[in-house]
Amino acid sequence: MPTVPNSLAAFIERGETRDLSLAVVNRTRPRPIQHMLEETFDERTVGVEELDLPDTAENVVVLLDDDDVVASSPLEALERELLFVNSDLYVTGTKSLGDVTLPAVIEGLEETPFRVRGYPASHSEKLPLIVISRYIEQLAWQHGSGRLRSSFQRLSRLDDERGTREVYRTVGETDVAVHVYGVPDWIPPRSFPGVIHAGYRGEFRTSWFVVFHVDDADARTAALVAEQVNDNEWEALWTFDDDRIRSVNRYIERTL
Repeated sequence: MPTVPNSLAAFIERGETRDLSLAVVNRTRPRPIQHMLEETFDERTVGVEELDLPDTAENVVVLLDDDDVVASSPLEALERELLFVNSDLYVTGTKSLGDVTLPAVIEGLEETPFRVRGYPASHSEKLPLIVISRYIEQLAWQHGSGRLRSSFQRLSRLDDERGTREVYRTVGETDVAVHVYGVPDWIPPRSFPGVIHAGYRGEFRTSWFVVFHVDDADARTAALVAEQVNDNEWEALWTFDDDRIRSVNRYIERTL
């Protein structure tokens, strides 16, 4: 049985320490795109560099663990899913449930603790977390059963953000058990297809998580956990490891 953490912060701290970096190979795309990728990761967890390699395809992003390539994605995939995406596309619902494809190099950053800043300190550091969040919601919707636990800090986000509201309405129409968490500055109507968990203190106020868990060995499950550590600054980690997902699901179920 997986060990249950004693806090969400402890779950993040259990991430592996790896010497990861991203490299854009044989870039022919404009230089500002390279800058966008560098700004998104800010070198605080994952450095970004350029490599020119003969007899190798152009505009490929590789994820390196030390000197070993562990994943690769076309630069175009990162442009489409991350670099050219504004978070407003998710808030408004322009990028809808089912539209997210996770590039392999982003997936490969699982179990890597991140420290990210929100706007105005950074326009893009939180975007990988937003993409992962929607990807996990998409997994729950596609599977159609299991449990989806999501923290919004403020429940009013379900009212203010049309895209988020539509995602949870859509997932709630399946057999997925939806649980939402946050400060009750807004109470969803009786028609909301999920269970409300509300509180004013501690992790209700500081946590951002999206956890999909299901008792199906063949299902793809995932968890994103982030904790606010300073004003508009977060420590975060995502994982696809089923034991880790079970442990954080159990912690949330028992504690919040």
